[in-house]
Amino acid sequence: MKNRFLKVTQEGHFFDKHEKVLVAVSGGLDSMNLFNLLYQCRQELGISLGLAHVNHGQREESISEESYLKQLAEDCTVPFYLSHFEGMFSEEAARKWRYAFFAKIMEQEGYTALVTAHHADDQAETVLMRLIRGSRLRHLSAIQPIQPFASGELIRPLLSFKKSDFDTVFHFEDASNLSSTYFRNRVRHAYLPQFKQENPKIEKALCHLADDTSNLLQALRDLTNHLSVTDLTSFRQQTQAVQTYLLEEYVEKFPDLQLSRSQFNELLHILQSKANYRHLLKNNYILEKEYDSFKIYKIGPQTDEQKEPVMVESEGIFSYGSYIFSLNQPLENTEQILYFPSEVPIRLRGRQAGDTILINGVNKKVRRWFIDNKIPQQVRQEAVIIEQAGEIYGIANLASSDLSKSIKNDIIKATLYIKMKE
Repeated sequence: MKNRFLKVTQEGHFFDKHEKVLVAVSGGLDSMNLFNLLYQCRQELGISLGLAHVNHGQREESISEESYLKQLAEDCTVPFYLSHFEGMFSEEAARKWRYAFFAKIMEQEGYTALVTAHHADDQAETVLMRLIRGSRLRHLSAIQPIQPFASGELIRPLLSFKKSDFDTVFHFEDASNLSSTYFRNRVRHAYLPQFKQENPKIEKALCHLADDTSNLLQALRDLTNHLSVTDLTSFRQQTQAVQTYLLEEYVEKFPDLQLSRSQFNELLHILQSKANYRHLLKNNYILEKEYDSFKIYKIGPQTDEQKEPVMVESEGIFSYGSYIFSLNQPLENTEQILYFPSEVPIRLRGRQAGDTILINGVNKKVRRWFIDNKIPQQVRQEAVIIEQAGEIYGIANLASSDLSKSIKNDIIKATLYIKMKE
């Protein structure tokens, strides 16, 4: 087993870029084999190890497992990292807790690789689970042996091995692995055995399905890599099938977005039909669609909060929003100048419903002016309204009211210079 494992890892170049490697160890047969193999091959692979364990606290034996693994790490002179799961237990909650813990340790301790014990049997079970759940085709693709994770990579060097290939090493048997409460256990102990009655090689067939799906998706990437999904002019020229694929690829960049099939279809419809649109998706993600492009991004809690208004009452230079302002003192590289008929304080604020501005003799709603001039949504959100005595004299670096322009040829009492922050 050691020689085959070493050959697979060296030919796969799994650890060529890594020196500090964190191993996720549960105490079961799979992860104990993984740790033993990596420990035996550490010199040939040029790596040093850390052992990470999460005690989920669901079984009486969990304390014994924790103690054993802590002693194992000490005997092997390997750093030991421990976390205790908290909260309402579920398979999904436990998985999220584990990977958040592993990511934290990697970033804090300088590990560039996390290694887990997923193997060929896991591959087949995962594909069947996703089929049952109704996952999209792209999620039936093969589990990747190397993929980006946290501050480095997630590596699964055992994917070409079946559980029957593992050495008999000391390990803990988890009685919950036999419980039908968990979906994976039902797949492993009930569904797959039934399928084997029809096809004794069902596990291999499921793995082939995963490989074929991965190859198909890669072929589509290769054939469409010249297309920009966010360029809506190009996007709309594609067939419905290509548009769907391109959008799926783009959404995959946001793993915590997790759109349902209906939510994805709604997103596709918006891109195909609406001209200018801003839409809250889920998990604090925003779709921002302009006339010929779109983007998806995550917002912080404060992103859409209205700016607190400020009063400009004295000369000097100051910043507000994305801009630099100066009252009565010219700025170098000024981009906009506004003129005022009074020394009454000038007010800077964010947009408000019903705002109007006088431009070319027409009192137009600011919202309508933005639409007519195709101002991007992000710029609209950050717009700074400049007013005096309740009248809007301009929008920072976007528009100057007729009120300001007429004052230029009259008696100027105050001048405001504006430019973008560098």
